[in-house]
Amino acid sequence: MKISAMPMVFLTSVILLLITIMVVMNVNFGWVFYLTCFGQIMVIIMVYKVLRDKYITHKTFKDFYQDHSVKNDDE
Repeated sequence: MKISAMPMVFLTSVILLLITIMVVMNVNFGWVFYLTCFGQIMVIIMVYKVLRDKYITHKTFKDFYQDHSVKNDDE
């Protein structure tokens, strides 16, 4: 099963947020430790998936931001 980059980013973020909640609630150290190790592996996989994603855009630096247009002097 192929998981694209954005769900992988969401899943990794949820796991790391869960670790933070578990630490604040004083959950057993073993659970936090193993989930942290798993979260670090997920971060590495996430970075690999994001860098290898087949995302193509036709935007250039001249397009600037979509919600804020820039007036160019050379046009």
